[in-house]
Amino acid sequence: MIIGITGFLGAGKDTVAEYLMSLGFHHISLSDMIRDELRKKGLSLSRENQQKMGNSLREKYGSAILAQRALKKMSWDKNWVVTSIRTPAEVETLKQTEKFVLIFVDAPIRVRWERIKARRKEGDPHSFSEFKTLEERELRGKGSEQQLIAVRECAEIILKNDLTIEALHKKIDRIIAKLKKKKEFLRPTWDEYFLEVMDAVARRATCDRGRSGAVIVRNKQILTTGYVGSPVGIEHCDEVGHLMQTVHHSDGSVSKHCVRTTHAEQNAICQAAKYGISIDGATLYCKMTPCFACAKMIVNSGIKRVVCKKAYHRGKDSEELFKKANVKLEILDKTPEKYINQ
Repeated sequence: MIIGITGFLGAGKDTVAEYLMSLGFHHISLSDMIRDELRKKGLSLSRENQQKMGNSLREKYGSAILAQRALKKMSWDKNWVVTSIRTPAEVETLKQTEKFVLIFVDAPIRVRWERIKARRKEGDPHSFSEFKTLEERELRGKGSEQQLIAVRECAEIILKNDLTIEALHKKIDRIIAKLKKKKEFLRPTWDEYFLEVMDAVARRATCDRGRSGAVIVRNKQILTTGYVGSPVGIEHCDEVGHLMQTVHHSDGSVSKHCVRTTHAEQNAICQAAKYGISIDGATLYCKMTPCFACAKMIVNSGIKRVVCKKAYHRGKDSEELFKKANVKLEILDKTPEKYINQ
């Protein structure tokens, strides 16, 4: 489940997000990316500077750029709360996951102003007139500017936060209960669907040092699949043990790898070659960042997109190769992990 939180200045968006985090949700803020840009340029984190930088990024890279960057950082097997959503384009991008629900937090303007004064946050306005002027800039922007009124129209839920914290928490509890009931059955996204197919394929693997699979897809149709296993007619590792080889890496480190098997990505590509199936322009789904040998085969076979569940701790060379060859690489969980089969 992905819950987006937006709303007017001082409505209590952060309070709602913090409570969701206490319920186990992971947090990501679109504004954090804006603040990172300001820090890089040595600019203050004033709200005015954040507005200008956000508008600049949207103008340069498109109105949905912050949402696009956020999605790349989220793993789909966790619950997320996303804050600082400011444009309809950001909402539409997040809604593509089919797991996204937008909550708009609201409260009377005088209540919100009292909260602003009490919190004393860096970049907040210092007078009520300044507060109203600042809010007006956020309401009805054009093009790449903030458009909170239009975003409000996109929200599935309007959450009134005009009472106590306890009352707010009870409202959130009721919302979550309803959403869970409503979302008991969720259609997976196409990427989730093909990664789940890949997991099923991987269970056919015959080397216990790393049971991985691969699925090659074009136009939402599966073309070929592959899993780790010995060449046809050759004994499997699970039957006769591993064929180990010592590898000396350029950074001076040494590792041991099983070389009896053919990798899942290679087997999927070989299946395409064997049966005369073109995989030019296709997408490959796999467990980990492909090794360098697999990456070269992927590039030469014409595959244009690779989606991995996890990052491979020795996958930097592959990442660089994909970048140079204009192969789009998407890693759902970028935490490096050892992939013992490679």
